[in-house]
Amino acid sequence: MGRPRDTRVDQAILDATRMLLARDGYAGLTMDAVSEEAGIGKAAIYRRYATKQEMVFAAAVHDTDLPAPADTGSLGGDLTALTRDIVEQLTNPAAASAVLGLLADIGASADLAARFHRAFVVREQAVIAAVLDRAVVRGELPASPPVAPVHALLTGPVFAALFLQREQPAGLAERLARVVESALTSGALLSTPPEPR
Repeated sequence: MGRPRDTRVDQAILDATRMLLARDGYAGLTMDAVSEEAGIGKAAIYRRYATKQEMVFAAAVHDTDLPAPADTGSLGGDLTALTRDIVEQLTNPAAASAVLGLLADIGASADLAARFHRAFVVREQAVIAAVLDRAVVRGELPASPPVAPVHALLTGPVFAALFLQREQPAGLAERLARVVESALTSGALLSTPPEPR
């Protein structure tokens, strides 16, 4: 087992990345610039993040250590808290300057998309699964629906509202959480889709 990572180095990398995103934008950010700004060798960065895209996502949106929101006592409350977290993650200045470029890079590379899925999407889905499991235990849902469509229902509309429709974030989480709660409690996501003809 190796030495534990130095959290000061972790934080310096993330802080430098956020500052450079705000100053230079996503396209202008380089590993060399982050290394210089953080006062840390590039080897230390690459030990933590194999690609610029992983480093930027961790700094701008969320790291791989993503806790589930606190239990509010209801499915509606948990979905609102979770959606509020997503809105906050995507509206901070670093994310606002990085998300569209990140998605373009991820969409252009199957290898990068697979790495991104393993590092971040799996963790997001685990958080959603925890929220759904709570609802089953409370009796609010008869069973946990498949996580992937719930993930899409939570994150897709937030992205569309913020980046395509240019909505203001105020009240967005509450509105979207109600829609997702309605879809979940209707049982629509538990139904088996018809076989393609």
